[in-house]
Amino acid sequence: MKTLYDVQQLLKRFGIYVYVGKRLYDIEMMKIELEKLYENQLITKDDYLKAELILRREHRIEEEKAND
Repeated sequence: MKTLYDVQQLLKRFGIYVYVGKRLYDIEMMKIELEKLYENQLITKDDYLKAELILRREHRIEEEKAND
């Protein structure tokens, strides 16, 4: 797992499709959904941590774009 697309595919395996309309909000919603999957032990700790890092990176990138 290396990209936001990979995280989307992970969520899709559980029937979770996230589209709020703004990329930053999509990333935040994916983070919430990811946490719920991990809390319910549906994904491994390794997958959770990898996806979390990807979402943090993408969130930071989007915030930097908004501040320019």
